[in-house]
Amino acid sequence: MASWYGGVFNGRKTASGETYDMYAMTACHPSLPFGSIVRVVNVHNHRSVVVRITDRGDLVEEGRIIDLSYGAAKKLGMTQSGLAKVDLQVLSLGKQQKQPVANNQ
Repeated sequence: MASWYGGVFNGRKTASGETYDMYAMTACHPSLPFGSIVRVVNVHNHRSVVVRITDRGDLVEEGRIIDLSYGAAKKLGMTQSGLAKVDLQVLSLGKQQKQPVANNQ
């Protein structure tokens, strides 16, 4: 299941450090590395988009697996309902960001 986000988040920093653009083809995923490229297919109307993972989020509600930008959701025809059953295909994995090393001195 996919949902979408926009509005109040537009222009804010994402977890990847990028500025969120609700019209860009981006998405939030809880575990895929930032920069991963994913094809998202709406199971009901067979429309598809390719998005880049730029954000994180808690998507456990209602079995959601991805949170799409408004622009991606619009292309999938799901902005009215807010949710859509989708299939995901990871086209490429982004590079894992290195965690800062704690200085124990």
